[in-house]
Amino acid sequence: MNTPRTRRRVSSVLPDFPWDTIADAKARAAAHPGGIVDLSVGTPVDPVDPLIRSALADASEFPGYPTTIGTPELRRAAVAAVGRRYGVAGLDESGVLPVIGTKEAIAGLTSTLGIGAGEIVVVPEVAYPTYEVSALLAGATPMRADSTVALGPTSPALVFLNSPSNPTGRVLGIDHLRKVVAWARERGAIVVSDECYLGLEWDADAYSILDPRVSDGDHTGLLAVFSLSKVSNLASYRAGFLAGDPDLIAELLAVRKHAGLIMPFPVQGAMVAALNDDAHVADQRERYRARRETLLAAVRGAGFRVEHSEAGLYLWTTRDEDSRATLDWFAERGILVAPGDFYGPAGTRHVRIALTATDERITAAAERLQV
Repeated sequence: MNTPRTRRRVSSVLPDFPWDTIADAKARAAAHPGGIVDLSVGTPVDPVDPLIRSALADASEFPGYPTTIGTPELRRAAVAAVGRRYGVAGLDESGVLPVIGTKEAIAGLTSTLGIGAGEIVVVPEVAYPTYEVSALLAGATPMRADSTVALGPTSPALVFLNSPSNPTGRVLGIDHLRKVVAWARERGAIVVSDECYLGLEWDADAYSILDPRVSDGDHTGLLAVFSLSKVSNLASYRAGFLAGDPDLIAELLAVRKHAGLIMPFPVQGAMVAALNDDAHVADQRERYRARRETLLAAVRGAGFRVEHSEAGLYLWTTRDEDSRATLDWFAERGILVAPGDFYGPAGTRHVRIALTATDERITAAAERLQV
């Protein structure tokens, strides 16, 4: 009888899934007489615009296989939208690739780009876990750093940026972005900038890595990650795209074609409508602005300090104690937040509070914080 082969369990190299660790706090918050106010996850709660839903339905009649590269209409709409909304210039259709949710794309990006064991992937010191997961799945070594000075003589293969940041809401200015691009190019490193919160600025202007004021009009070695989950409430559609260096896009496309990673045709049609219409984006931004004002005043009134949070959909909050103690404090009031240790060792004295709840739930949270 043959002995079963010992296999490597990929999951063993990954951290615990963060949200599994706050089940007790969630149960405590849910026991509140007024029900839970869940501000722990940045999931949209507002309706999908009828214009987008209509486009989804119209595209649903197509019976065949869609293409991995996406329809010409989708790629044209993406180029036009990032130019119109975010000041990106010099991008054409060859530099756009639709992806089935940007989390999936980021998680597989390091591997797909051929980066692996013995190579370094830089991730922000406080960051959404998927950048680190991307490195670990590829067998590469993640390194946390927020500045080129901190990296010293390191020559990474890939640098992940996230501005506006999740969880901190920090915005990287043009000078910072230019310095990172120059530093990476000197070392032959790829820069991947996750820009899913671009367009949700409150107290600072945010810029794409593809903005000519950052890239000097040269997208070589640069990829931006764009999502419609936040600005268009399309989280359930898994609607996003990569944009930037045509050579990198071509490499990713070649691998994704073999893997069958194809965005469904109806979602492509919905994306075209979403990218061509700015009115629904402006309306949604206003909803978040109003919720932010309500929650920001309440959090500060309860004695907390809000740091960064110049943009995005979160308040990065502290009162200089362990984040798990703060988690419990909020849970006792029926409010669930995300402890900062989800996002790396540098976040252990903060919590992340999401703005993605209905007006009624945001008001309920603000009222509970006044008691």
